[in-house]
Amino acid sequence: MGSSSQDDRKLESGGVTPSPPAGNGIHPALYIALWIAMSSSVILFNKWVLASAKFDFPLFLTTWHMAFATGMTQVMARTTSTLDSRLKVPMDTPTYMRAIVPIGIMFSLSLICGNLAYLYLSVSFIQMLKATNAVATLVATWAFGMAAPSLKTLLNVSAIVIGVAIASFGELKFDLFGFIVQIAGIVAEALRLVMVQRLLSSDDFKMDPLVSVYYYAPACAVINGFFTLFIEIPRMTMGDIYALGIFTLIANAFVAFLLNVSVVLLIGKTSAVVLTMSGVLKDILLVISSMLIFGDPVTGQQYFGYSIALAGLVYYKLGADKVNAMANDAKLALAEARQNHPARVKLFMFCGVLGFVTLVLLGWSRGSPETSLTTPAV
Repeated sequence: MGSSSQDDRKLESGGVTPSPPAGNGIHPALYIALWIAMSSSVILFNKWVLASAKFDFPLFLTTWHMAFATGMTQVMARTTSTLDSRLKVPMDTPTYMRAIVPIGIMFSLSLICGNLAYLYLSVSFIQMLKATNAVATLVATWAFGMAAPSLKTLLNVSAIVIGVAIASFGELKFDLFGFIVQIAGIVAEALRLVMVQRLLSSDDFKMDPLVSVYYYAPACAVINGFFTLFIEIPRMTMGDIYALGIFTLIANAFVAFLLNVSVVLLIGKTSAVVLTMSGVLKDILLVISSMLIFGDPVTGQQYFGYSIALAGLVYYKLGADKVNAMANDAKLALAEARQNHPARVKLFMFCGVLGFVTLVLLGWSRGSPETSLTTPAV
């Protein structure tokens, strides 16, 4: 898979340039945990604001996030050296309008659709659908002529599509409009990644995540703000904002901005293998959190389908060689643990089986008609 696989991974990371590892002695697990925590918090927080707190203004929320990010990056650019690498980017008004604004449009569509979907779909089902991001990005690279279509690669990603299809048919709270909106968001994100990759094909436009936000956020804020002005502002009052809480809005935008900071801290600190597996762990934790916090039902069919999708995603991102190497390492580690700590291994396996059975029963019970759960206040 060679350079093609590396290009795919670069696309799926958003096209940002990894910075060199910092030798500050902090274990990479801390950065990974911070990224998982921030990424999960943004998703769960947005779901709570839009659905549970009944703040039915996804366009406004997205605009607010982008305006907040614009303000934060402008302050950081003027008071710190964190964004000094932006000075190396040859950016002027014509270049900004030609290169950044189209990317901002796709970014806006992706964010708007993502937030709008929370009003109609469960967090767990949305995470399952997001497994198709890699497939959409791959197809977009073929459509834009950035990679040659490959039957082998298509077969590699087919497991993701099949798994998500199985999970979709098992969704108890399926909403067609929400499904279409989420798929539209996935397509917009794939187009954004391809456009970013085209921009970054020039060495002059290498940007880390925060510098990208510095350039993209103002365009997204203006684009989102335009649509918000005509679609949501006419039916919105200050009472809606006060009902949610100004502090809640500030905290929500701050957590979203911290996600970008956590990505900057994470890049270059660990390998692509660890990043991929961390992403899978984050998705699984989000599905579980959605069940526990919002009472979202997850059926056995969805567990089965999502497991196929995640396995296909890992295989596609890492390739056969790395997957086989990971499997061999796991076998050796398990054999060594069985020899040195047999009781501990049995306890771990028992807890794993018990946890899986508990999740299945919990998902089934949440889907029962007689089960009604209230969303906890925040």
